[in-house]
Amino acid sequence: MSLNPTEVSPELTQLIEENTREFREGTIVKGIVLEVKPQVILVDVGYKSEGAIPVAEFEDEDVEVGDEIEVLLERLENDEGMVVLSKEKAAHRQNWEKIVGVYEAGGLVKGKVKGAVKGGLMVNVGVEAFLPGSQIDIIPPRDLNEYVGNVYEFKIVKINDDRKNVVLSRREVIEAERAELRAKFLEEVKIGDKVTGMVKNITDFGAFVDLSGMDGLLHITDMSWGRINHPSEMLTIGQNVEVVILDVNKEKERVSLGLKQLTDNPWEDIEAKFPVGQAIKGRVTKLVPYGAFVEIEKGVEGLIHVSELSWTKRISRPSDVLELDQELEAVVLGISKDEQKISLGVRQLETNPWDEIEERYPIGTTIKGEIRNLTAYGAFVELEDGIDGMIHVSDLSWTRKINHPSEVLKKGEEIEAQVLSIDKVNQRISLGVKQLETDPWAEIDGRFKVGDLVKGTVAKIASFGAFVQLEDDIDGLVHISQLSEEHVAKVKDVVKVGDEVEARVIKVDRAERRIGLSIKAADYDEESLRKETQAFESLRPSTDMVGLEQAFNNLSFDDWSPSSKDEEGEG
Repeated sequence: MSLNPTEVSPELTQLIEENTREFREGTIVKGIVLEVKPQVILVDVGYKSEGAIPVAEFEDEDVEVGDEIEVLLERLENDEGMVVLSKEKAAHRQNWEKIVGVYEAGGLVKGKVKGAVKGGLMVNVGVEAFLPGSQIDIIPPRDLNEYVGNVYEFKIVKINDDRKNVVLSRREVIEAERAELRAKFLEEVKIGDKVTGMVKNITDFGAFVDLSGMDGLLHITDMSWGRINHPSEMLTIGQNVEVVILDVNKEKERVSLGLKQLTDNPWEDIEAKFPVGQAIKGRVTKLVPYGAFVEIEKGVEGLIHVSELSWTKRISRPSDVLELDQELEAVVLGISKDEQKISLGVRQLETNPWDEIEERYPIGTTIKGEIRNLTAYGAFVELEDGIDGMIHVSDLSWTRKINHPSEVLKKGEEIEAQVLSIDKVNQRISLGVKQLETDPWAEIDGRFKVGDLVKGTVAKIASFGAFVQLEDDIDGLVHISQLSEEHVAKVKDVVKVGDEVEARVIKVDRAERRIGLSIKAADYDEESLRKETQAFESLRPSTDMVGLEQAFNNLSFDDWSPSSKDEEGEG
């Protein structure tokens, strides 16, 4: 296609003259739009033939006949004799030169996000550029697609001229802006100022709040006057929150924030609102092994220690008797305003049953009760709900050598006992079974005399001798030296438990509550018996000569405590 010389304007004539001077492939030239077709646009650059450029290269740009445009002269002539032009490649070359200039000057460039790719975003800044995911924002985004279609400012961080690659950073632009805002904020802010920010991050110890480019720390202890377990109970990421400036460190660029300081401190007049001894109502907010926290008003909690839940019940864990969010009543036991602590008690709402324990169980009274538990040192008898008395193993029998209460008692059976003593402070009641009967040792001198020949059954064997059960459950000890005329290495070589034996009484000690017996002296005459008795008397007192009764007597009542009882198990 060619133009009639009469139809050519002076401007076009000048343009043609300029372009005909020199046409080189790979150069950018100016051209005039001759015709706009559905698929191509015909452009005349003053060469002997016009060029056809695909409409797609013009994107959303409106083009009309007569418009002057810049194009890249790719080839002077193709197979059809037409010049080959490209609007898109001309723009790319021009834009590349601009991009290089901006990069070298350290400036910023605007661009539109075209789409998400592996590792980041593709951006059109005149040329195609890559924005890595780590450089999109200060906080790496979760969804890259939310940026597609948006226009942002970027810093060019890398250019490869050979490959025509461009790498961008939006994060550096944001950080630079925040640095300016941060400097301005630190210059103007004062302690006590109220500011609004957005919750940027939440940790176990607090939350970071974005204050126009400045991150401030809102510590968990400054969120509420009451106790919270985690900052997420009060805040969420992205939430706008008003806070007060508590401290500013301009050198380290640190700001401490407070939320609870925006409201009155409920602990200020706490002693007047909740005087010691007053009954209050509250809600259980947390259960721990040592007690329960109870909210008695907004921002104020008290602690009920596990020991303050009941006068008598043995409560191992508060969760056994209390539930979260349970409404309850308690008594104020103590207040520490400085430490912001309140001690509460539930058992104080009832009368302490131990206050009148002596009136209900006078010393010397005979009681009946069920054996609740057996331990190595005694038996616990339930007197009433939550109150036990203890029968020490040494108070089970006047005469029998009892190693463990299970030898004579069973758990769950009912038993009679006598109240021996009461310790209200330590909440202990001592009981005895043997005290219900007369002590046979009180009349022992009239029943057993040295020289008497007695019969009995071997009840127990020890390394130092054998215990023989005589009448009325009184035991005598046959020392190993009194078993036989011959040397005895082991007691069981001569006698066994259950054997019926005959022996001579060679010692009666009422004070020590023991009877010495001799099997080998059963057939001695009076003179031989006298000598054996003298020899036996000359033995040094030792545990060998002491019955198990005495060994148990050496264990005082102080060896028992409620804690040790619990360790034995409740059964």
